[in-house]
Amino acid sequence: MNAGQEARQTVNQVRNSAALSRIARIGYAASGLMHLLIGYIAIRIALHHGGETDQSGAFAQLVKLPGGRVAVWIAVLGFAALGLWLLLQAGLGIGSSSKKRWARSLVSLGKAAAYLALGWTALLIALHRSASSASGSRRASGTLLSLPGGQAILIAVGVATTMVGAYFVYKGLRQKFLDDIKLPAGGAQKAVMFLAMTGYVAKGIAVIAVGVLFIVAAVTVKPHDASGLDGALKSLNALPFGEALLILVGAGIIAYGLYGFARTWLARL
Repeated sequence: MNAGQEARQTVNQVRNSAALSRIARIGYAASGLMHLLIGYIAIRIALHHGGETDQSGAFAQLVKLPGGRVAVWIAVLGFAALGLWLLLQAGLGIGSSSKKRWARSLVSLGKAAAYLALGWTALLIALHRSASSASGSRRASGTLLSLPGGQAILIAVGVATTMVGAYFVYKGLRQKFLDDIKLPAGGAQKAVMFLAMTGYVAKGIAVIAVGVLFIVAAVTVKPHDASGLDGALKSLNALPFGEALLILVGAGIIAYGLYGFARTWLARL
């Protein structure tokens, strides 16, 4: 057995670890809880109660609850494990001549980066440090705009983000999420389908709004316009009939959160 085969065997053994699989599923539950809180805060903003509708705002709200800091630490563990599992999944495609496997590996790598970033945000909140995605987006946008060709780069980031949001909408409407889960039997099947479709479409709309803000910031050369998820959802609220739209999106994000809890048991790991 050569070194490459030994490495692949080791990766497979780690990936098939029952302990890692169980901890990774906690990541889906943590994501579900985070989206529930984001959706709840979005609805509160639509009703003029204020709040910060991003990941850090959700974790900050969670910390205030009894046992909330412990829950945030559990979320850190879950996101880290899920990110690691997805990295291993991406690694399994390396060295394969299959174009489809390379595509799956790239998708897994992107998901791993997203969950590890969430874990980092949760860790900062658990350690009593600020982790506002809005201020982070503004700083990143300002840095990009200060670089040669920075305006074009930021536009590209905005277009890419918008495409990700469009994919979420597509995934929900075309039921592509069925590749990720094992559907339950009976009436629960319809409930999971409804939550997934509604959730993916609502999350897609929110991500598209984030991408549009990046593009606006690049075109107008105003980094403060690129304010992340919080600014994107609040910008929806500023549109005609925005309050009703934000309530619908908030309810959809709550549906995505509930789907996250269902995915804890149904995910194909």
